[in-house]
Amino acid sequence: MATELPRPEYQRNMRLIGHSDQGGRPDGVQLMVHRGYAYIGHMVSQGFSIVDVRDAKKPKSAGYVAAPPGTWNVHLQAHDDLLLVINARDLFADARFADEKVYYTKAVGDTLGDISQQAWSAGLRIFDISQPDAPREISFLPLNGVGIHRIWYVGGRWAYVSALLEGFSDYIFLTIDLADPRKPQVAGRWWLDGMNLAAGEKPDWPAGKRYALHHAIIAGDTAYGSWRDGGLTLLDIKDRSQPTLISHRNWSPPFGGGTHTALPLPERDLLVVLDEAVLDNQQDGEKLIWLFDIREPSNPVSIATFPPPQEADYVAKGAHFGPHNLHENRPGSFVSSTLIFATYQNAGVRAYDISNPYRPVETGALVPAAPAKMMDTRPDRPQVIQSCDVFVDAQGIIYSTDYNGGLSIIEYLG
Repeated sequence: MATELPRPEYQRNMRLIGHSDQGGRPDGVQLMVHRGYAYIGHMVSQGFSIVDVRDAKKPKSAGYVAAPPGTWNVHLQAHDDLLLVINARDLFADARFADEKVYYTKAVGDTLGDISQQAWSAGLRIFDISQPDAPREISFLPLNGVGIHRIWYVGGRWAYVSALLEGFSDYIFLTIDLADPRKPQVAGRWWLDGMNLAAGEKPDWPAGKRYALHHAIIAGDTAYGSWRDGGLTLLDIKDRSQPTLISHRNWSPPFGGGTHTALPLPERDLLVVLDEAVLDNQQDGEKLIWLFDIREPSNPVSIATFPPPQEADYVAKGAHFGPHNLHENRPGSFVSSTLIFATYQNAGVRAYDISNPYRPVETGALVPAAPAKMMDTRPDRPQVIQSCDVFVDAQGIIYSTDYNGGLSIIEYLG
């Protein structure tokens, strides 16, 4: 007997075709779909899960890999036979971050204080996934500090991470040399002025702002970095050991910050930049998805914003309303410079046509049902969908995670 799918709250030009509770661990952050398997990092359950999605309408739990004690694996990247998984302090298990404002409005290093006595694993775990449902750890790159937040890796010699190292206020940019994946090494580092506390630098940004690299996406020899309240950087990484600044833009203030993802569309000289909504009921202001013209990399210019969802009062719905992440056009997945997919947290998954870069148009949406149960253990979290990550496979099937609601598998009909 077929299990009935959860009924979406809203859908337009999209339909739900599959759903998984990820083996009883329905909390998900980043996901990769690779060779018919979804790899899903957890926010609460630590570790990561594997779901067989070769039949997208009948996903099956295919395994779980635990994290070391005190550690989370919220983000991961898969390419060829390698799976790269972040190791960092499980911050949301720390009572000091029970109020999420603490995480988003001050440097993580300030909140944690002395991190020299680590009761967690910090660094990069690398797995062989030549057998997709049986990851085998082949190496670990240890780092002193809180650990890694997110990775960009699409094969080849180089990976790129955001990491909070001892002596820094928050996460900075690192290049990782994987010439031998069994012996990964840090090659280069870059940070915003004021972040290197050990070198005597002093933060010069306003109180209540968090300057920290969320992650960078790489195209050619340029790294497009998103620095939360620190805005956007373009870095020249021709020499992977010595990144240099091309340009830095920050629109916070007057806008609310939270810059999360910068997706280059090189063949069109465009850059999609998403600011993450990080507080409930838009307490951090309206967050937007921006389109930049980057014909002149030293002077990125914002030329448009994407239209926000209008069909319901999502601010009043509760929890976070606003953008969270983009489908990142990874090699081997769905790649387009005109059709952009984003998650909008309590407003679900959205698709946009940017054929006219000055007038992005929403072409589809699906808001999944509220989660059946709450995995998020922080106090007073509302039982509301918070669509987190989105991945679109080469066939155009959309996969989206939620902090509590499991994996939604969606067909785009636009």
